[in-house]
Amino acid sequence: MNDQPKSGEAMISAPGEPKIRNVNWGGLKTLYIKEVRRFFKVQLQTVWAPAVTTLLFLVIFTVALGGRGRHAVMGVPFADFIAPGLIVMGMLQNSFANASFSLLVGKIQGTIVDYLQPPLSTAELLAGLAGGAVTRAFCVGGAVWIAMALWPGVHASPMHLWAILWFGFLGSLFLAFLGVLTSIWAEKFDHAAAVTNFVVAPLALLSGTFYSVERLAPAFQVVSHLNPFFYIISGFRYGFLGVSDSPVAVGAVVVLAIDVAIGLLCYALLRTGWKIKN
Repeated sequence: MNDQPKSGEAMISAPGEPKIRNVNWGGLKTLYIKEVRRFFKVQLQTVWAPAVTTLLFLVIFTVALGGRGRHAVMGVPFADFIAPGLIVMGMLQNSFANASFSLLVGKIQGTIVDYLQPPLSTAELLAGLAGGAVTRAFCVGGAVWIAMALWPGVHASPMHLWAILWFGFLGSLFLAFLGVLTSIWAEKFDHAAAVTNFVVAPLALLSGTFYSVERLAPAFQVVSHLNPFFYIISGFRYGFLGVSDSPVAVGAVVVLAIDVAIGLLCYALLRTGWKIKN
C-alpha cells in the first residue's frame, strides 16, 4: 500500500511529535501584531502625547537656556544639539513603557495564559514582546523627528543613517528587554512605576541629553560613562550632527554587549517561569 498522503490531504503528526519544528512564524506574527495593535488603538496616548511632551522639552530648554549665552554646544547650536537626544530619549522611554505593560497586566488581570498557552517558544515570546516595544519606539521617534524638522530654528537632518538606525534600534531593544524584566519581576503597577521613576527617568535625564559630558568634572564624567544611556544618546546624536561625547565604535560595541546580556537574562527568566508560572 502507498502510505504517502494524497495531494490536498492534511498531514497529521503522531502523538507527541511536534508539528512546528523550527520557528512558529504564524504565532510570532500574531503576537507581534497584537502588541502593535494594542498601543496603536490608543495612539493619541501612546504615540502623539509623548511626541508633544518631547517637543515641549525642546521649546522650554531652548528658550530658558539658549538665550543665556549657551548658543552653541560642541560647535553646534544648542537647539540642534539637544534635538537628537530628545528624539532617542522619547524612543527609549516609550519602548520601556510598552514592554513593561504586557506581561504585568496579564499577571494582574489573570490573562497571562494568553501569552503562555500558545505554541510559542521562549525566544518567540520574547521576540514578539520586544518587537512590539521597538515598533512603538520608532513610531514615537518618527513623530518627534517630523515635529522637530518642521520646527523653526532646529536642524535635524540625518548625516550618518547607520548610526541612527544602530543606536536607535539597539537602544530601544535594550529598554524593551528592561521592560520585560520589569514586568516579570513586578507584581503591581506601582513596581513598574518605581522602575520608571527611579531608574529609567534619571538615567535618561543624566545621560548628556541636555549638556555635553565633556563639561563635567572628571568624577562626574566617569559616572556618566557608566550610564548605558550615555552611549545610546551620544551615538544617536552622532548620526545627526557628526559629533559625539565618546568614540562611536566603543559605544556601538557597549550597547550591543548590554543588549546580548540583558536579552539572555530575559530568556532565562521566561524559560524558568520565575514569577510567571510559579
